[in-house]
Amino acid sequence: MSTAPDPRERELHILAVRQHRHRAPLRRPFVTAARRTEAVEYVVAEVELSEGIVGQGSAAETVAVTGESAESIAEALSGPLRQALEGARGTVAELSARIAGALEGGTSARAACDVALHDAWARAAGSTLVELLGGRADDGLMNDMTVSLEEPEVMAERARAAVAGGEEILKIKLGHDIDEDRRRLAAVIAAAPSARLRLDANQGWSPEQAIDIITGFEIDALPIDLVEQPVAAANVEGMARVAAAVELPIMADESVWSVEDAHRLVEAGAADLLNIKLAKTGGIPQALAIADVAQAAGIECMIGAMMEPRISITAAAHVAIAHPAITMIDLDPPFWFASEAPAGGFTQSGGWLRLTGGPGLGLQRLRADEDGGDT
Repeated sequence: MSTAPDPRERELHILAVRQHRHRAPLRRPFVTAARRTEAVEYVVAEVELSEGIVGQGSAAETVAVTGESAESIAEALSGPLRQALEGARGTVAELSARIAGALEGGTSARAACDVALHDAWARAAGSTLVELLGGRADDGLMNDMTVSLEEPEVMAERARAAVAGGEEILKIKLGHDIDEDRRRLAAVIAAAPSARLRLDANQGWSPEQAIDIITGFEIDALPIDLVEQPVAAANVEGMARVAAAVELPIMADESVWSVEDAHRLVEAGAADLLNIKLAKTGGIPQALAIADVAQAAGIECMIGAMMEPRISITAAAHVAIAHPAITMIDLDPPFWFASEAPAGGFTQSGGWLRLTGGPGLGLQRLRADEDGGDT
């Protein structure tokens, strides 16, 4: 009896690599301890196969996090990434390795190109990407909604509106002033007492401050699921001290960009959970490899995102649903965007995110002239 060929062994021939830029206003400003965003500049990468199938990925300007501007992302895609991929032949793994080795840094640009490659690969195979990555297209995960860093009364109103809209998990952005952070959290809890909370300090506290404020939250028995990146990313020893001193799970985000980072955090006892972002890892294989490290250590993961467009978020959802160690998602950015383009990818109801199915990422193709895009 014959068996179907393994898509992972199929040779792909890359005909072209292209990119076009877009600007997408947000419905309201997004504020963290590190930055304030009112509109997102992003670049769409396109990878076209020899048979005319086109896959898309995207990368948002995140100078404060990855050091990449829309200009540098576009230059990476039209320069070294195009040179590494255009005209090449190989399996998806071989071509993805070409992307990974094309340039130092540029993780968002590399991720955009890698997602476009994987989208094209899955479309050519007539499958959803999640299924080719080992997951089930009809599975889903509970998403959260971020309450960005503002005055306590504003955050309270945002939390109240989110819960009224069906959200069950709120991600609360906190910052550098722990007394004000306590007031912010108290206001959110008073406004949305039924919500489960994930706290994100975005590196805003010292280890001593983190231990003090988190211990206080524990004494008060607040409905907190985890605390994300309480101290500076490079301070792994400080993260380990916090994790050892408190009972609430500590999640690493800015501290984990690579498999090497994941091993270092696990070995130091610096994180109970890992937040994986494609814009940090530079591609899908690297993200899955970090999840493998976590799984071997008995640690659960979240797939998160920065303020990124729908293409990036849909790719992250496919990765999250495909790997058993990824049990949480923080993929709410599309709900901040004024435009919902491109159509498809996923749906969400009551906080529950599910993929729509269809080949590749299941998205319609985003054209250069949509969302104010310009070539």
